[in-house]
Formats: sequence, structure tokens, C-alpha cells
Amino acid sequence: MEKWADEVADVVKEKFPNQRIAIDRLDGDARAELEKRQISVSFGQDVIEHAQCIKTPQEQNAQARSAFVCETGLARLKAITRPGITENELWATFGAINASLGGDYVETRLLVSGERTNPWYSEASEKPVQVGELVAFDTDMIGPLGYSTDISRTWMCQDKAPTEEQKTVYQLSYEQVHHNMALLKPGLGFRELAEKSSKNPDRFEEFEVGVVVHGIGMCNEYPQVAPLKWFDQTGYDGEFQPGMTVSVESYIGEKGAKEGVKLEEMVRITETGSELVAKFPFEKELLS
Repeated sequence: MEKWADEVADVVKEKFPNQRIAIDRLDGDARAELEKRQISVSFGQDVIEHAQCIKTPQEQNAQARSAFVCETGLARLKAITRPGITENELWATFGAINASLGGDYVETRLLVSGERTNPWYSEASEKPVQVGELVAFDTDMIGPLGYSTDISRTWMCQDKAPTEEQKTVYQLSYEQVHHNMALLKPGLGFRELAEKSSKNPDRFEEFEVGVVVHGIGMCNEYPQVAPLKWFDQTGYDGEFQPGMTVSVESYIGEKGAKEGVKLEEMVRITETGSELVAKFPFEKELLS
């Protein structure tokens, strides 16, 4: 560590007369060694987050490759969803497809079915999927070249017609995502998005997901826009710019109800609005 600190200090003193650097992550002992050498070390995550929020053409290509892997995995999951298959089997299949096509790993285990879809944030288990149940999945995958694809889909284990309640919560989630996507454009402020975003009906408010959009690149990134009711506590100023990539979130589920619906789209801010990064169809029978 001392040798490392000597080398870093030499470079900093040569390149930066003020001997000041910002580092996104650094252990305390390493920081202390730099400070012994008169190097001022500040927290650099904010600098890094703002720098990486605009995706270069090369990054956009990497995102497209990751999205292709994600779409391939989702298509396979829908094809093998049948009564008796477990949540763990579905989740493991998605991870295997990601790995086999050059991806890295899946960050979370948010694949659930039936009553485990409400409230959100339960993890995959040995529960078998039953006929007529909803299956909800947040991909949260780190694909090829280290780039994340973060979308969510909910579908049915067939063959059984969806209930009116299943269609209602699915339709509301679908409308919320697309309403908020339509708002996105360069120059839109974060508070303005919170003010104009779709609000959950009262009976679904308690279990809402807690974020309108969040940045996405090699992981969840800046910015994160909270719903208006929490904006003064957790929000911050800023505006959307061309080249940003964000995921638009929605969860609709009522306390005491059997099931809920998780939907999410990943979009890039363009000069005039936004465009999809990952493209995977929604469920026609749940939108009818």
C-alpha cells in the first residue's frame, strides 16, 4: 500500500499542482496513506455519476447488445412458464442465458409469482407457478461488456383467462409507464417530472415502487427522480439531457389483494423525446 501511495502521489504532484484528487471508492487505510503524502482526497462518486450519465456511441452499442441478451432471456422464460415450474428455475434460466451470451450476472432475484407478487420486492423461491397466476420479473441484469439492462415484465401462466382484477392492475401499470415515458425530453426538470408523473389511485398508493425513473448504465446511476410526495425529502435539482439512459418504473398492487404488476421500460433521451433501448412486448390478453 505504501508503494502504491508513493506512485500515486508522484503522478498527482506532477500533473496537478493543487495536489487534490477525487476518488469514487477508496478504503480508509489507502486514503490515509495518500494524505500522509500531502494529497487531498475527496469523495468522487458524484463527479463520476454526472460524467457517466451521458452515454457515448460505444456505450450505446454495448447497451444494445445487453438489451438483445435480455430480450432473448425473457422470450425463453415466457416459453417455459408452465404449471409446476418454480420461481428459482425461471430465474436460473434467465441467468444462464445471460452468461451463455457473454453477460456477467443478475444483480437481484426479483422473479415471483401469484401472491408473492404483492407487495413487491420478494425474491425468487422454490414456489411452483400455478395455472392462472401472474409471474413478475425485474431483469436487473449486467450483460455483455458490463452494461445493465433493467426492464420489468409481468405475464400469466396459461391456460386460463385473466381475471378482471389482473387486467385492471396490469392496465394501470402499463398506462403509468407510458404516461411517464411520454413526458421525457431534454430540458425537463426532475421536479417537473415528479409533478407531472402519473399518480397511483389511492388504494394502490401504499405499495408504490418509490421511484419514477432512475439512470441506468453499468448499474443504477444518476439521476433518480422520486414521486412528488417524497421529492422534498429525497429529490434534487437537475434536468434530462440527450444521451441519458433511464428506466421508467411502475408497480401496481393493493394491500390485501392477491397479486400485483411490475412493469418497467428502459429508454434513451433523444433530442426530441425518448426512444426504447430494450424492446419486449406486453401482454395483449391483460390489456384487452
